[in-house]
Amino acid sequence: MTAPVVGFVGLGAMGAPMVRQLLAHDFVVVGANRSQGIVETLAAEGMAPAVDAREVATRSDVVLCALPDVDTVKTVATMIADVGRAGQIVIEHSTVSPQLARDHAALFAAHGIGFLDAPVSGGPAGAIAGTLTVMVGGEESTLNDARSVLEAFGNPIRHCGVVGSGQAVKLINQLLVGVHTAVSAEAAALGRALGVTETLLAEVIGTSFGASTMLLRNLPRFNTSDFTPATPVRLLEKDLGLVAHEGDTASVALPLTAVAARLFGDAAAQGLRDQDMAVLIELWRRSNP
Repeated sequence: MTAPVVGFVGLGAMGAPMVRQLLAHDFVVVGANRSQGIVETLAAEGMAPAVDAREVATRSDVVLCALPDVDTVKTVATMIADVGRAGQIVIEHSTVSPQLARDHAALFAAHGIGFLDAPVSGGPAGAIAGTLTVMVGGEESTLNDARSVLEAFGNPIRHCGVVGSGQAVKLINQLLVGVHTAVSAEAAALGRALGVTETLLAEVIGTSFGASTMLLRNLPRFNTSDFTPATPVRLLEKDLGLVAHEGDTASVALPLTAVAARLFGDAAAQGLRDQDMAVLIELWRRSNP
């Protein structure tokens, strides 16, 4: 069976290493991005460059999207649908609402195009290692047709249910990421005030009931003040807004989400929106110099 030509729209911190994994697995990849520097870089590594999402869709069998905001996701979906053809598959890796995933599934279905919402977790490091958790919503048959593509960068790949369910699980994940990042900053700030270093916290709490993936991820960043963006504040601010909307729609109170969202909003207002989410520790440092 001939491998599909894979299109990729959005070659940022996640998209670029995902493309490199696809190339390493011998897929033909056609890619486009708003900023052209990364397109040129990946073209030199074997990716076929395209002008925009329309050209990507025209030249590809399976189209993957990893985009930073909802408006761009909507625009790109329309561009793909305009030129898409029956039998193609579109996979949305961006984090959006479950309803938008369902809307886009209907948009593509009208053109005979299959659709999966498949947000990922693991950050750029997981993309580089090919170990992203992929949360998939959509028809199982469509997932089976696209599985070889997803396996290039995803392990595990979880079928969560119907279209939109992948986004639902991802938003719950982002709720925890945001709250755990906020509380890890608070814990580190208290630790410093009590004379406990981030290194000691990682060693002791890392094997205790208080451990979390985000605590262990963020403590070294707190210690070195290296806030080079892997997952920037602006993305968590966006995602927590989506979480809050889903909570309101479902009439589920989310008080901890609200606190975390306020803290990320404060960080953005202080000029930190493009720094890594671990920069939240600066809110405590600036208030207690």
